[in-house]
Amino acid sequence: MKFEDLLLEIGGFGRFQILILAMLCLPRINLPMHFLLHNFLAATPSHHCAIPHQEAFVNLTMEEVLLISIPRKPDGTFSSCEMFSQPQFHLLLNSSLPSENKSIIQHCQHGWVYDHSQFTSTISTQWDLVCEQRGLNQATATFFFIGVTMGAMMFGYLSDRFGRKTMLQLSLVCSVVFGMLSAASVSYTMLAVTRTLTGVALSGLSLIVLPLGMEWVDIQHRTFTGILSSIFWSVGNMLLALAAYLVREWHWLLVAVTGPCLLSILCVWWVPESARWLIAKGKVKQAHRHLLRCARMNGRKDFAQLSDFFLLCQALTRMATDKNMGGSYSYISLFRTPVLRKISLCSGVVWFGVAFSYYGMSLNLTGFGLSIYLSQFVFGIIEIPAKMVMYMLVNRVGRRPSQAWTLILTGVCIGANIVIPKPFTSLRSVVAIMGKGFSEAAFTTVFLYTSELYPTIVRQNGMGYTSFLARLGGALAPLVFLLDEVWRSLPEMTYCGVAVCSGAMAFLLPETLNARLPEGIEDIE
Repeated sequence: MKFEDLLLEIGGFGRFQILILAMLCLPRINLPMHFLLHNFLAATPSHHCAIPHQEAFVNLTMEEVLLISIPRKPDGTFSSCEMFSQPQFHLLLNSSLPSENKSIIQHCQHGWVYDHSQFTSTISTQWDLVCEQRGLNQATATFFFIGVTMGAMMFGYLSDRFGRKTMLQLSLVCSVVFGMLSAASVSYTMLAVTRTLTGVALSGLSLIVLPLGMEWVDIQHRTFTGILSSIFWSVGNMLLALAAYLVREWHWLLVAVTGPCLLSILCVWWVPESARWLIAKGKVKQAHRHLLRCARMNGRKDFAQLSDFFLLCQALTRMATDKNMGGSYSYISLFRTPVLRKISLCSGVVWFGVAFSYYGMSLNLTGFGLSIYLSQFVFGIIEIPAKMVMYMLVNRVGRRPSQAWTLILTGVCIGANIVIPKPFTSLRSVVAIMGKGFSEAAFTTVFLYTSELYPTIVRQNGMGYTSFLARLGGALAPLVFLLDEVWRSLPEMTYCGVAVCSGAMAFLLPETLNARLPEGIEDIE
């Protein structure tokens, strides 16, 4: 007897499953509000060197003060990181005269002046993370994703060992604690540490929410469950744009995006533990209790009123003691057998490429002619039709081709914007939005696809391993922006190449369309 057969008896997608998915939607909404928070938390407004003794120029306008104090860049704008060592009054007579003497140009000596019209404060303006310190600004996102990377390995193992629900609750509590500590940071070091720990905690949400929901639904509704869960990510994406627009001060923005985790804790309290996991661990009586609860809520009275408790227990015990489900499993188990080893290697590369290209696009909201808030909102809303299309595609053409081609087309769109001239902002915006749609489609597919590839007994280990590689991609993505100092188009070339190569790797994975979820390793070998 397989668990899928049992789901048919108690209702594989009824009121019980709908309530579970509803309870899990809020934790899913929380995730992008932290994962993409760097766009606003570390935003760098326009700035220039602070000009000393500015009160001496009372007869000059602000534009004239800048003209004699700040050198211009080749495009005619004032430099953000350099200033004249002496006021260049001759430029008042002819501002087009170039500064022949480069020795009079120096780095900012007295700090910076920032444009606060868009942001009241960010970590860039708070700790002057600009110019020579620009790398520390980008590193903030990397520290967060390093935390997510560590958390992926940790929660993948712990949720297979101690249960999905317990680790999800722990993840939410830690997210609240470290999120609020981040908001109270008084130094860059404190912020870096607390954001890293927040990443560790939030990794549990990212890793557990989808499998916990999917392990309660039948084969026919598995795709719908994965797409629905992913749509809530897009909702969080759009809500982040709204929150950032309304809250322009970075401390309070962190509070605003962390607060919903408190409500998530209450929602998750009602969610039952995965019956699949309970059976796999031999906890038959607990599984039986949840299954009866499911049957009652789904109106399966024949099952709910089953008088012969011991017949059901015997069936559950046979599942728990099945040779496929015996023994102890770890991350090493993912590489012990040939088919599982191939799945683990290929899916790891795909996850890295998906996350690397997704965050490469999501953390770059400038250069498209839209405000940062509108770009964030549009990038979020385009994900919803992308998911709708994927819902049809993965059920018609299959998981494997959907995964491969969405990644390849993401790379094509990124590459296209390299060759489209900067003045064509409308065309660049359209291509970028299309690329974001393909990128999100790839992310939506990979969550669903991966949860179907791994057997129940190592599913969370598999999700933890692939999530580790995805977060490694997410951690590296912000740092790649710094390569523009080597060559302006090098970051985009890197994102493009990785997306196309990882998409090609997806063709090596097996198809899982209309296949039962494997319970043990022998089911896929």
